[in-house]
Amino acid sequence: MIFYAFIILAVSSVHVSAQSTEKHLSNIRQLTFGGDNAEAYFSPDGAKLSFQSNNKAWGHSCDQIHVMEIARAAGDSSYKAPLISTGKGRTTCSYIMPNGTDVLYASTHEDNAACPPEPAPRADRKYLWQVLPSYDIYVADAMGKIKTKLTDRNGYDAEATLSRNGDRIVFTSDRSGDLELWTMKIDGTELHQVTNELGYDGGAFFSPDGTKLVYRASRPRTEEAQREYKELLAQGLVAPTDMEIFTCNVDGSNVQQITNLGKANWAPYYHPSAKKIIFSSNHASQRGYDFQLYMVNLDGTGLDQITTESIFNAFPMFSPDGKYLVWSSNRLNNGTRDTNVFIAEWLE
Repeated sequence: MIFYAFIILAVSSVHVSAQSTEKHLSNIRQLTFGGDNAEAYFSPDGAKLSFQSNNKAWGHSCDQIHVMEIARAAGDSSYKAPLISTGKGRTTCSYIMPNGTDVLYASTHEDNAACPPEPAPRADRKYLWQVLPSYDIYVADAMGKIKTKLTDRNGYDAEATLSRNGDRIVFTSDRSGDLELWTMKIDGTELHQVTNELGYDGGAFFSPDGTKLVYRASRPRTEEAQREYKELLAQGLVAPTDMEIFTCNVDGSNVQQITNLGKANWAPYYHPSAKKIIFSSNHASQRGYDFQLYMVNLDGTGLDQITTESIFNAFPMFSPDGKYLVWSSNRLNNGTRDTNVFIAEWLE
């Protein structure tokens, strides 16, 4: 029987007062302090989280991968989680491998040791994500030594996550000429293209039983929207301001659009029951930048708002036993731009 480290959270930890309107969240704990900390994902035993951080106090100029021990992070605000990535280039989207020690992540470090430059500001001030062709996917050990390079091409390969039983990886790649979902074995073999419709498909996670995927996707429909999407992609950019949540079988069949809310719906993850999806959305915002967590049934009904505190909540993930939720939020940042990792007991 696996014993989770969360029982230690009740002892000498940094406690966050629960919001009465956040009825699904109890005993909220802050796990990081300073910089932008995001995409925190549980280890198979639920005791650790891999995450990316650009914390300048840790010497970072852009995102690098760390792995924290949850019990230590919850009890000590000065705790510095060990660095797993090389400290060079920019990294994204880490995930702890089935052995509980190795870490999967994407990085640009082989292209250039420096952080890639940010895209130039646009006259229309449109918010853009970089999908850099210098990203490749690696596996490193607990000391940060790279053991395997799973992709090796000039093109975007990133956003990799694992199936619950650890046999398959899903990731986003532009190897077909568009940003599509692909799967592969954990040794990088047996590549299979999952999606094949124009638009960005990314941020995918497997269902608890490993038979389905949930992901975010843009679907430019007008000629003008398609032209802009293609022009941006040619520059290694994507505009993530119009996305909805989709599911499909792991082979790409039975594609279902789950949300039709408008604006940006992203960072989805399956509820432990596999009958609902939790995700981040700004669809209710009047200003555009007010991202809260929501839960929805697989048929798109029963929309339930999970968070209300602060204007950014995203990257939710349930612990392997379904008892905890981890996510990133800019709550309690004392007026800074910091985004930190939080964990809470989950209440149905």
